[in-house]
Amino acid sequence: MSKTPIRVAVTGAAGNVGYAALFRIAAGEMFGPDQPVILQLIEIPVEAVQKALKGVAMELEDCAFPLLAGMELSGDPKVGFRDADWCLLVGSKPRGPGMERADLLKDNGRIFIEQGKAIDEVASDDARVCVVGNPCNTNCMIAAAQAKRLPRERFTAMVRLDQNRAHSIIAAKAGAPVAEVKDLYIYGNHSPTMFADFTHATIGGRAAADAVGDRGWLENEFLPAVGGRGGAIVQARGVSSAGSAAAAVIDYVRDLATPGAVHSVAVHSEGRYGFAQDVWAGMPVRSTAGGGYEAVESFTMDAFSKGRLAKTNDELVSERDTVKELIG
Repeated sequence: MSKTPIRVAVTGAAGNVGYAALFRIAAGEMFGPDQPVILQLIEIPVEAVQKALKGVAMELEDCAFPLLAGMELSGDPKVGFRDADWCLLVGSKPRGPGMERADLLKDNGRIFIEQGKAIDEVASDDARVCVVGNPCNTNCMIAAAQAKRLPRERFTAMVRLDQNRAHSIIAAKAGAPVAEVKDLYIYGNHSPTMFADFTHATIGGRAAADAVGDRGWLENEFLPAVGGRGGAIVQARGVSSAGSAAAAVIDYVRDLATPGAVHSVAVHSEGRYGFAQDVWAGMPVRSTAGGGYEAVESFTMDAFSKGRLAKTNDELVSERDTVKELIG
């Protein structure tokens, strides 16, 4: 007997990241090769954007994906999120020329207030919320603050792109395949302050520091390279990451839906690893049944690592304070 379709709501579905991710979701890369999905595509209620969204849906239809059990298009969050099992909040307002980060936080905050309220009101009882749109940690905090029915543990944010970048960069330096990199997780904010913890990582079974052979490079070049990779891509291409961000969305949600997977996710910190109690911070988690997770708290941090954690925590607290009137 065929499985019951999963309802997957995606905001920003006509944007570059949403567009790149949708075909992979419909092909079964996110939830598996035998799991049908119904895509609930959400975009802003502007005629030109809704027209573009219709074009995206037409392309998806033309692929004749066996697992695509239906599509629903909407410009209204209360319609788009109705009965959704997974809510992927991909869309957000980009930072424009001369815009201060505080202004971006507040502008996006208003978007995520509306979406958080709509999800809490109309999504399924088991709904999981995955925030991708930046600044994703704080956007996730704002959305979760609107929920009265869904627990805050259902709300997570994506730091998987940072993890993927870190694996690729350190593997290249060590001259090893990416698959040989293990236990390299992302802590803190999805921003240049994030900490890609190389101190517990291994490459081909060896400590990463030994495999690379240059602790100075790890501290002074590797970390800035990971944290600044998004900006480097904008400089090179003239636009922000889309294909790699979409690949990270697939990895992030797939691993959340795979019990036993250990991976980097921004979650409600609850004071773990010295983070403030009420921020959403990246850390390693182990996925559990039904899209849940438990934080992995077994890693002991050295003095250098604690300094990096403190720096990214300070930024998260600053962002929280900037939007405090939006979270109550």
